[in-house]
Amino acid sequence: MTASATGRPGSGSSSVTASATGRPGSGSSSGSGVGYDVIVVGARCGGAPAAMLLARAGYRVLILDRARFPRDTLSTLYIHQPGTALLDRWGLLDQVAATGCPPITSAMHRMGQVAVEGAPTPVHGIHAAYAPRRYLLDTLLAKAATDAGAEFREGCRVTDVVVEDGRAVGVRWHTASGSGTDRAALVVGADGMRSVVADAVRAETVREHPPLTCVYYGYWEGVPVTRFEAHAVRGRWVGCLPTNDGRTLLAVYFPQAEFEAVRRDLPDAYLGGLAAAAPELYERALAGTRVGPLRGSGTQRNFFRRAAGPGWALVGDAGHHKDSITADGITAAFQQAALLAARLGADLPDPARRQAALERYALDRDRMLAARYSDTLALARLRADRVEARIAGLAHDPAWVQAFFDRAAGTGPDLVPVPGNRSEEVPA
Repeated sequence: MTASATGRPGSGSSSVTASATGRPGSGSSSGSGVGYDVIVVGARCGGAPAAMLLARAGYRVLILDRARFPRDTLSTLYIHQPGTALLDRWGLLDQVAATGCPPITSAMHRMGQVAVEGAPTPVHGIHAAYAPRRYLLDTLLAKAATDAGAEFREGCRVTDVVVEDGRAVGVRWHTASGSGTDRAALVVGADGMRSVVADAVRAETVREHPPLTCVYYGYWEGVPVTRFEAHAVRGRWVGCLPTNDGRTLLAVYFPQAEFEAVRRDLPDAYLGGLAAAAPELYERALAGTRVGPLRGSGTQRNFFRRAAGPGWALVGDAGHHKDSITADGITAAFQQAALLAARLGADLPDPARRQAALERYALDRDRMLAARYSDTLALARLRADRVEARIAGLAHDPAWVQAFFDRAAGTGPDLVPVPGNRSEEVPA
């Protein structure tokens, strides 16, 4: 896993891949059968923080990911203030800022002809959101996990979960040089929406709604923005934010039913959606330059899977996925990682206490994410005309505007403990 001095993939020699931790009981790449406390499958925004926090708690942690880092991935990039507050608590926010990603301290949402401008209430003194490129963020998070003592194997594809007497006890994996098995008291699936771990342990889907939107993303130069912007009309939604290297991410959303037509008509459909929802931004984009291909998704699934069971837990998109229109995936993954580590605490070594902790995690995860899920479904229906009618008389009320931006950032009265400091909490 290497990064150049500029942080671009694959051109440098700075490695963040750790070999075996050297702690008693650490496993090996040959699958020696010697156990770990935790095996985390997936090293991105859910898995790497979970591994980092559990390693910092003194547990023997192995992370496996089929990719080699740095590696980009499809993403809205945005980290809301509750997420940046966690990065700050973990000692990583300065590193994110050091990538050159600009802080985002204000936002504008336009629904039809009604616009509101403002910023969320700071979370534990953190005012800024960030939207770093994923090949930078994910590399940084994986390095934080290995710095904490976790072992990380890249290019290692998990093929199955080992289950004995109804309990997950390890994983089977495959690399270019062979296959093997490693064992652990807990297997954490952080391997995305199409999770191998979730399938292997038969984690049932406990809540689901059909996909509502499809989306295409493009990076642009010469379209400077300093804040997050959302522009919506009925049937179209556009998100705009600044990221690394002076580039701007423009995301255009369409109803799910239009996905095949949109995909056939790129880039015209993308530009048409941009023009319909954000005509001024469209004109600015025409004066700029799109960098790289348009990338998109027609699989914006909305679900909750059971979050935990005997010997296993799910974090991030593996356990809960929703439409990306609220750009909540990274923040929610961070929160789930923090919640899992907090609920496990010192209970991992004892089987009965570990299972009780996992049951608490499952209940609290669903409670923590339920309101945000409902908000996302409402926005993903792309009914800006209805929203415009409801808020037209409220957009000049400072108290309502503040509440609107706090809700958009996912802050609220419910709090989730952060491991390592039981007296301090981060908004759910």
